[in-house]
Amino acid sequence: MVRTACSNKKHSKRNSDIGAMEVSYPPKIILAWAEAVGGNGQIRDFLIKNGYPELGIFTYAVRNKDDARQWLMEKGYPHLMALINGAEGNQKAVKWLFDHQFGPLAYVAIAGDGYKDGLQWLIKNNHRELAYLAQKVREVKDGIERDHNDYHKISPD
Repeated sequence: MVRTACSNKKHSKRNSDIGAMEVSYPPKIILAWAEAVGGNGQIRDFLIKNGYPELGIFTYAVRNKDDARQWLMEKGYPHLMALINGAEGNQKAVKWLFDHQFGPLAYVAIAGDGYKDGLQWLIKNNHRELAYLAQKVREVKDGIERDHNDYHKISPD
């Protein structure tokens, strides 16, 4: 199990200081999350329907869907939004993750923003599944940036 907060049980309680759900995920769920972030809609839908809606919704939020970002915040997943914001270069979001004991997610954000030291920390500290997730987040964010900068493309949004 990889903890993204302080608990050993999924959705066991809220961290009352910040209103975040304290969650942990088995490695296979993190790998499924990464595949969903990478674009696998079947896995995304599986996560949503099988007790991990926050991970499925994350796949929309990482692609700048405002309603998904709002859902994460309203349902008690500010740490997942901080991960996304950190992967978009927001250093305050990364600091927030560290300050609220979401260190591994902070390193996912750092790696997702393209910094190799974040990826190296995840691998060195046996968070290989999170390292894979970070790579998928980076691929999505790089693709969004590439499409945004390509004046030949018209945004589908």
